[in-house]
Amino acid sequence: MGAVERGGYIFEPEYSVINQDGAIHVYHKGEFIEELKFTFVGEAPDPSLTERLIGQYCEKHGIDS
Repeated sequence: MGAVERGGYIFEPEYSVINQDGAIHVYHKGEFIEELKFTFVGEAPDPSLTERLIGQYCEKHGIDS
């Protein structure tokens, strides 16, 4: 999964299969805002996990999809 844009925010997921963890870097207007960390099992995180985390972040911060 590549970068996702929602309401002017950019969400860039990255992960490590070896460590079984990942993060979604949140940017707004080119500035880094925060990192959303997560863990997963398997070869890669399920795309629905990253979509859910992005959706929860947007909902919490009042960001329109």
